[in-house]
Amino acid sequence: MRTVHPSRRAFLGGMAVSLVALVATRNARAATSRLRAIAADERGTTFTLDLDHAPFPAAGAGYQDRTVLAFVPRHHRAPRDGRISVVVHFHGHNTTADRAMSAHELREQLFDSKQNAILLVPQGPVMAADSSCGKLEAEGGLARMLDDALAALSSPEATKALGAARLTAPTSRTRTGSVCLSAHSGGYHAAAACARTGGVPVNEIYLFDALYANTEMFKDWVVAGKGRGIRHRHKLVTYYGAGASTEMESQRLLADLERAGVRCAFEKVEGTLSREELTESEAVFVRTALAHNGVTHELNALRDCLYASGLTRHLRSAWFDHKQGARPLERRRP
Repeated sequence: MRTVHPSRRAFLGGMAVSLVALVATRNARAATSRLRAIAADERGTTFTLDLDHAPFPAAGAGYQDRTVLAFVPRHHRAPRDGRISVVVHFHGHNTTADRAMSAHELREQLFDSKQNAILLVPQGPVMAADSSCGKLEAEGGLARMLDDALAALSSPEATKALGAARLTAPTSRTRTGSVCLSAHSGGYHAAAACARTGGVPVNEIYLFDALYANTEMFKDWVVAGKGRGIRHRHKLVTYYGAGASTEMESQRLLADLERAGVRCAFEKVEGTLSREELTESEAVFVRTALAHNGVTHELNALRDCLYASGLTRHLRSAWFDHKQGARPLERRRP
């Protein structure tokens, strides 16, 4: 039997048809997932995105807002491999993504950490006592939202607005790199769902007075990354108030993780752990005296979690000059 090989012309023609189909698919996606607003200041650029794969709307839920807020610090530089580090923050009950972004100074803390990462804050249930997370409950939901957001932030309009801080690299395509999840209060369930079935590896989780439930899931996630290097481990940090239900769950989780051989650090009085312990531990438990709505930002908790993370930085910071001894607590200025 004679093997028939396609000609070079036919092969290239087939490639051209495939590329046209690919471009058409991307253009169709761009038509429904778009940039709604762009605002820049001295710290960086904030985008209001309208995304197909935002948590809502979703079947069985009455929420319709497709907003995902994105912040790119002005010091951001596109990695050579195109892998963008992302911090995703899930807001709590009875608020919105925009209110949480401002009230908890999320942009400011990412900027101050000097990390080469971007911030996403998806809109959850609007002004409701509800921890549901819509499409993020589904298998691969986080991966789809991140792909959608990175595509929007790599558009010509976004790239022009970002200038040197752009996401696109000339040598490679833009894709998701390291992922850190942050949650305040009722945002814990979205973080748990994304770590369990998000379809993308999650490197670190920060819970700010948020460990109300899903404790077993968080335990299994930490144990699954036990003993890995700083870039690939599953690191959990949980802050909790004295006497709150989050304290009971945190203490139960601490005991379970210690029995599993996870390297844990526990701080009964905030500020007694060293920066080295905060950085090298696989699970960190901080008992805070701050009020529930101040835990995320008043003493720079998110900033310090990011400083102590496994994210790759390209700017030097004096934060590491004093690694041993009780770490100084720095209150954010009004």
